[in-house]
Amino acid sequence: MATFFWQRVEKIYSDITGIILAGGENRRMKLNKSLLEINSVTLIERTRNLLQNIFDKVIISSKDIEEYSFLNLNVVKDVYEGFGPLSGIHAALNVSSTELNFFISCDLPLMSEEMIRYIIGSHFSEMILVPSAGGKIQHTCGVYKKELIPIINSIHLQAGNRKNEKGKYDSSIRKLILEAGAKIIEVDSLPFYNDDLFFNMNTKADFEYLRNKFQV
Repeated sequence: MATFFWQRVEKIYSDITGIILAGGENRRMKLNKSLLEINSVTLIERTRNLLQNIFDKVIISSKDIEEYSFLNLNVVKDVYEGFGPLSGIHAALNVSSTELNFFISCDLPLMSEEMIRYIIGSHFSEMILVPSAGGKIQHTCGVYKKELIPIINSIHLQAGNRKNEKGKYDSSIRKLILEAGAKIIEVDSLPFYNDDLFFNMNTKADFEYLRNKFQV
């Protein structure tokens, strides 16, 4: 009697583009944290590999094209510089060929495929879909529609050269969410949720924590 073994094959999305935000200034680390290695694999390579398990098209948004050439992905540079992650989102949306786009910051190295699939599988009619975990909205891990481009353009034009008290331009993802609207999904109670999923690596101590996690 023949025995059949069934293997679950997860869908690879061709109608959503996976985008890595790698344009941070790394003020606290004083070096490019996305290029730090654990077991001879850079953190951004881990993120790339994760997204390639889910999306047919993966691109990187960064102010430095040459730095990520080794990843063999399309790297797009900011159109508007100095506006933080919103600049990266805008640049990537401009070159994306899909209406839906999943963004993730390169400093979320413990994100799981299961969580990403849950986020992109959630129903929403708004222009933005982002998760909330630990009482905090995770702006750099969510779905942004291509139709946001004119709204982002407007935000940048409104900001002009005006800077806030911290010396930053008045242009942020939070401002975009306020103007465009977003669906916020709570993920803390999901059976596969853990606090490390949205662990944000900013310091050398954070990196040591990661090294220990990956070496377990």
